[in-house]
Amino acid sequence: MQEYPLDLSFKIFTIGTRVGVVDAHGRQVAYVRKKKFKLREDVMVYRDEGQREALFRLKADRILDFGASYAVTAPDGRLLGHVRRQGVRSLWKSAYGIVDVGGREVGGIREENPWIKVADGLLEMIPFGDVLGGLFFNPAYRIDLRDDTVLRLRKQRALLESRFRLEKLGDFSEAEEDLLLASVVMMLLLERDRG
Repeated sequence: MQEYPLDLSFKIFTIGTRVGVVDAHGRQVAYVRKKKFKLREDVMVYRDEGQREALFRLKADRILDFGASYAVTAPDGRLLGHVRRQGVRSLWKSAYGIVDVGGREVGGIREENPWIKVADGLLEMIPFGDVLGGLFFNPAYRIDLRDDTVLRLRKQRALLESRFRLEKLGDFSEAEEDLLLASVVMMLLLERDRG
């Protein structure tokens, strides 16, 4: 199990998306480097920036991501579950389903206040607005598992990067933790691409 809260940070001025994840003691527990211009999402999550040890893989089932499902697999190829964008429901308020290996939706990720994302997106359209948006608009997301909120993700105030804090609010197993963390990472990558 991870030592919560986890802090996730995105560098704004990089080619491709790079996400570092550190635990409550400042130890890096995950690193993601997403390449730009890929037709079908295929993201590897590693233990650290050296990218020597893979934690899991997130792979889309289709080219267009509207309503896409992303398979979460272990380094050995074993399926852990899926995270699915909720299509039309995600247009206004971000919504993702978390699906177990048996195909049952066991949880979800829901945006708490969609107006914050709208304001943040508008500010990012202005030159250098993405730098300032992190100071004023900070969306939050609830991560539910079996009808209980077990994690909460909130964007933190930051000037030259996007920072998020993931807090543990409920109990879950280590196996569920891998699926939950992979789902949160994929949701953040997709939401960042949407603006």
